[in-house]
Amino acid sequence: MSMTDPVSDMLTRIRNACGSKHRRVDIPASKLKLEIARLLKENNFITDFRTVPTENGRQVLRVVLKYAHGGHPVIRELRRVSSPGLRKYVGVSEIPHVRNGLGVAILSTSKGLMTDREARQQGTGGELLALVW
Repeated sequence: MSMTDPVSDMLTRIRNACGSKHRRVDIPASKLKLEIARLLKENNFITDFRTVPTENGRQVLRVVLKYAHGGHPVIRELRRVSSPGLRKYVGVSEIPHVRNGLGVAILSTSKGLMTDREARQQGTGGELLALVW
């Protein structure tokens, strides 16, 4: 059975793993998911990520989750904004400030995937994929 929203599946797997206090989570890999993981690592929401080959020849994205002191997950919330049924596009002036700069918005622009800060610096809008804080 094909998956209609792989990005939402990725965010849900990370959200569930954080709620269960797992150290890592495995997700079917794609270029888009690798870029989302790269942005999460650059903004210190996860510890690390890498692709791991499976026995059937497919790639799996292994995300190592990050926890603060006391065992609380660094990722408080992951929210999917744009979905396959209802795309949400924003201009550069409409890009949201997530938790007054404590969180990030992930955008898919014509210049690639980037955070809200990078999109404002480059003066470009795009599809608002997710909000993370």
